[in-house]
Amino acid sequence: MAGLEVATRPTNLLLVSAGCFAGTLIGMLPGLGPVSAIALLIPVTYAFDPAGALILLAGVYYGAVFGGSTSAILLNAPGVAGTVATTFDGFPLARSGAAGKALAVAAYASFSGGTLAAVMLLVAAPALATVSLSFQSPEYFALMVLGLIAVTAFAGEGGFAKSTLMAVVGLMLATVGTDRTDGVMRFTFGRLDLLDGISFLLLAMAAFALSEVLLAALNGETRQTTNKLADMGSLKLSRKEVQDVAPAIGRSSLLGFLIGVLPGAGATIASFMSYAFERNLAAPKAQKEFGKGSLRGLAAPESANNAASSGSFVPLLTLGVPGSATTAVMLGALISYGINPGPSLFVDRPDVFWGVIVSMYVGNVVLLILNLPLIPYFARILALPQTFLVPLIVFFCLVGVYLVSFNVFDLYLMIAFGAVAVVLRRFRYPMAPMIVGFTLGGLLETNLRRSMVLYDDSFSFVWERPITLLIMVLTVLIVLLPVLRKRWRRAVTD
Repeated sequence: MAGLEVATRPTNLLLVSAGCFAGTLIGMLPGLGPVSAIALLIPVTYAFDPAGALILLAGVYYGAVFGGSTSAILLNAPGVAGTVATTFDGFPLARSGAAGKALAVAAYASFSGGTLAAVMLLVAAPALATVSLSFQSPEYFALMVLGLIAVTAFAGEGGFAKSTLMAVVGLMLATVGTDRTDGVMRFTFGRLDLLDGISFLLLAMAAFALSEVLLAALNGETRQTTNKLADMGSLKLSRKEVQDVAPAIGRSSLLGFLIGVLPGAGATIASFMSYAFERNLAAPKAQKEFGKGSLRGLAAPESANNAASSGSFVPLLTLGVPGSATTAVMLGALISYGINPGPSLFVDRPDVFWGVIVSMYVGNVVLLILNLPLIPYFARILALPQTFLVPLIVFFCLVGVYLVSFNVFDLYLMIAFGAVAVVLRRFRYPMAPMIVGFTLGGLLETNLRRSMVLYDDSFSFVWERPITLLIMVLTVLIVLLPVLRKRWRRAVTD
């Protein structure tokens, strides 16, 4: 009740609305991202009380994740890292003339994911904090392996070898830069520009948005697809579509929230894993729709990334441990306000703890009210003539990548990656597994090395730790699932 009183104060309602609106705009523009936006806003928040300041910053965070889906669906340009998986089915839906429906599903899924996560935060935040403490390097390593093996979710018939190869390429690219453990330079070829490694946004933009534009130009599709893209389609969902999407939203929200609770996991991993989980769970006929415009394939990552954004506040507020880069900046903001996050926050500052959690639900309502009426106007972007739209996408790619590092070398690198991506896509090599491998590569390597140090350079941690063993068994089952499913089908037909 104290949290409800804090969240519904007129000043805080105004702050959460402003944060959600600013976050939505930031999420739509590739390159800015919630991290830089929150860092820039911290000096402004000193004028407010700590609860109001954190409510504003939190609104920017989940508003950016909510808004990132718009550019991902309409332009195949993910605004934030957590919306890369949204492009897999969101952009094909937009290309087929269902942009309005795709944006509506993304809005409903994001709202549902954020709302369910806010409820779970209210009920189980203290208990989940103790669970997250039990996860150490071996468990994180097993979780990363599970995420990589879920790459089978992106493999069509006979495409497992290509998907695995692209995941390995992603892991290789993740090793470029300064070694996180020893501090030595790896695969930089003497260039200082590569000391910090390859930017995630650079690779995502090159693999999806830029390669899509180049492929369209090479295939001469720009004129042929104009009419389809300009058709927004209906925003309404049929009863059958709602029945199909609703369970996926519930499952993905729960999975996304639990992954978000784990420090270091974040919304990006949650979105990939929920997409993989839903595709593996789908019937063979429904599986073929994934990657071509599946509503379930769109709803799963959208609900998971928003639930994970809310879930990341559990370790931040209860343990003082940031769960992502964004919450790490917010931790610094909390300390600068004179508040020490941790178990004592419940007792010392209940207004901050519960006020922020209740405001998340309020913020999700605000986001839905803001975004649903604007869907027809967002979809108008696709009605632009291709002679304007194609340069606009290229402009977003170039400016977005440049804003991350202010380094011209990154622009050349992105163009090179884009050209390579065009060739690979021509030979039907999927880009998604490469992004998954790149995202998980650094965390996988770091946690493997820490685990090996803890267990005297042996892999005994895999079977000596119950949670690690459970995750590894689950990983093996995911690998065997397609094989078992085929044998079951043969047995039934025979």
